[in-house]
Amino acid sequence: MAWNDNNNQTPPELDEVIKDFKNKFNTAFGGKSSGNSGASKTAKGSFKYVIILAFIVWLATGIYIVDPAERGVVLRFGAFQTSATQGPHWHIPYPIESVYKVNVEQIRSAEIGFRNVQNSYGGGVSSESLMLTKDENMVDVKLAVQYKIADAQAYLFNVFNPELTLSHVVQSVIRQVVGDNTMDYVLTTGREQVAQDVKTASQSLLNEYNAGLMITAVTMQDAQPPVQLKAAFDDVVKAREDEQRYINEARAYANDIVPKARGSSQRLLAEAEAYKSEVVSKSEGEAYRFNQILTEYTKAPDVTRERLYRETLEDVFSSTNKVIVDSSSNSMMYLPIDKLINSSRTTKSSSTSNSFQQTPSGSSNDQSILRSRENR
Repeated sequence: MAWNDNNNQTPPELDEVIKDFKNKFNTAFGGKSSGNSGASKTAKGSFKYVIILAFIVWLATGIYIVDPAERGVVLRFGAFQTSATQGPHWHIPYPIESVYKVNVEQIRSAEIGFRNVQNSYGGGVSSESLMLTKDENMVDVKLAVQYKIADAQAYLFNVFNPELTLSHVVQSVIRQVVGDNTMDYVLTTGREQVAQDVKTASQSLLNEYNAGLMITAVTMQDAQPPVQLKAAFDDVVKAREDEQRYINEARAYANDIVPKARGSSQRLLAEAEAYKSEVVSKSEGEAYRFNQILTEYTKAPDVTRERLYRETLEDVFSSTNKVIVDSSSNSMMYLPIDKLINSSRTTKSSSTSNSFQQTPSGSSNDQSILRSRENR
């Protein structure tokens, strides 16, 4: 008799339960029942409830929870069915449907040209890092790529191995970018621009592949010539630095000497202009004075000649020690000849030095003019 037929009856003994289970087992597999027909009915009822319980447990396995940073992808018999956002959800349990949870907010990283060994960049991969530049030089470039999953469905089903695809895409793009630029540009001023170009071109290729990945950052960890060429490259860099230093020194010297030379040239030009003005003015003044004297001479030659003669004598005697003796006088005079000679020598030496230091005045020119006229 089943347990649910009469609630007042006591549960069967353990032996009966075991016996019912054996009967149920034998009946299911074609065996003979060891108990009576009532025990067989009880076993069938118990098996029904076990099946119901197992079905409930199977349905409960379809409950899943998606975290805020995740996306759930539901497959039905291996084909995409739907996607789920954060929160609790239910799907038809396995093997009908299955759920893959993908973290779409996690920042992942990929190394190109090196491998991150214990947080150090010592594990270089020369097959990935060595590449040829536009000017046919070899460079060793190492890149660190950060990315995340943008489309969970595309990430799971469109590409067999998205991480490997990303690595191959970045390697291809970096070789193209480096091959379009010179070695100096890649190693010095163009490092950031090269990384930006790699990011843009790689993302474009991944979008064409519909890989479901989005590159967030590309960083050039290191860029240098190969180890075999490092010594020669260091010599080239040192020579370039020396060249720049010499250029700076030459510019500093030019900035110092050129203003001085320009100042000296301006000063010389100003002095020449002043001398020119002085000479021209003196010449014009002497010519004007000569014309005035000529006019007076034309009017009264004797008077003008006498006046010029007397003026010349005044100029000559004004700078000369002289003694005038009237020969008609009978008076006796004492002349200090020694003092007169010394005074005459002193006067001659002073006049000679003055003649070397300055130009003769206009009166001496008048005297020379007068002498030439008298000689004629």
